Amino acid sequence: MKYISRTVWTLSLISLFTDMASEMLYPIMPIYLKSIGFSIVLIGILEGVAEATAGLSKGYFGKRSDDLGKRAPFVQIGYTLSAISKPMLAFFVYPLWIFLTRTLDRFGKGIRTGARDAILSEEATTKTKGKVFGLHRSMDTLGAVLGPSLALWYLYYYPQDYVTLFYIAFLPGVCAVLISLLLKDKNVNITGEKKWSPFFSFLSYWKTSPLIYRKVVIGLLAFTLINSSDVFLLLKAKQAGLNDSAVIGVYIFYNLVYALFSFPIGAMADRIGLRKMFVIGLSLFAIVYFGMGLITNTYGLASLFFLYGIYAATNEGISKAWISNITDKKETATAIGMYAGFQSICTMIASSLAGLIWYAFGANTAFIITGLATILVILYFLIFIESKPSNRLLSTPNL
Repeated sequence: MKYISRTVWTLSLISLFTDMASEMLYPIMPIYLKSIGFSIVLIGILEGVAEATAGLSKGYFGKRSDDLGKRAPFVQIGYTLSAISKPMLAFFVYPLWIFLTRTLDRFGKGIRTGARDAILSEEATTKTKGKVFGLHRSMDTLGAVLGPSLALWYLYYYPQDYVTLFYIAFLPGVCAVLISLLLKDKNVNITGEKKWSPFFSFLSYWKTSPLIYRKVVIGLLAFTLINSSDVFLLLKAKQAGLNDSAVIGVYIFYNLVYALFSFPIGAMADRIGLRKMFVIGLSLFAIVYFGMGLITNTYGLASLFFLYGIYAATNEGISKAWISNITDKKETATAIGMYAGFQSICTMIASSLAGLIWYAFGANTAFIITGLATILVILYFLIFIESKPSNRLLSTPNL
């Protein structure tokens, strides 16, 4: 794979270890927080504040990366903050401390996202974006398989010893930070000023961005508004009769499928077009959600989680590769950062809406409504986003 550079492998390994650390804690975080006195409402507020912090900071630090012409420092600082936040959660149980450490983790994600994705874009050509972003997503998601698996293995021998897991999760985080030190900046042209700019200055990019960028991002965000948290899928699995271990097993299975398919789907997208692959993914998403509203047996649910893993492989990596292909190279971090920031906020809204519909009309209605709304988003991409835009930035036919 000569088109996969050393830098791409480095970033992929960093993401693998970081996601291993984060996902090791994912299954036990709600249980741990409840054990130290957090209510469901307080847990919801905590996650909302953390995700909002990550979302808003992605756009700002993406623009700072472009303005300063630097990538590596943002990546290194971002991963360092996320790593040190893991053991901090075990030091004290005061709500304010928990809020601080959880927000620190998400703040680190906000700092690194735009710069990291810009590096990935710079390491690829328009004909290899799908492969590069696909490999990165594959390695990142492999961490989401290894992390929960290690957590389950540890808790099998040491039930309810949650605090120790926070310290264990620090180790892969440290590995990620050490590997990030291998990153070096290439010559990046500075597009802005070195002085500090207002926090929401990245919003000005919307007016100057290419028309195709705005059209694509509107579609992507419209989909995000109906794409609620995966927690609802896991709750549906629990409702269908799966026990706690089986639910976590299904989550690991989904991530394994996601990891295995991300690279080959990225390679296929380079051949058939990023837009076409993204629409195929949306079609799979609609099938899964319709199925979740109709199927209740275990084998049917397993099949749907398999399809959901394939859909996931067509989503985040493909969308970022697509955005990087339709924006100026010197503004990639800003473009991806702005999209990722609004995406985080839209995800919060989507989960809230899904929760309200679930509560008022039932789980099946919530899933079917999402499936119907997805069809509308598919039609938007087919009608309003041309497969071969004439924009000067889009000289390649693989969009």
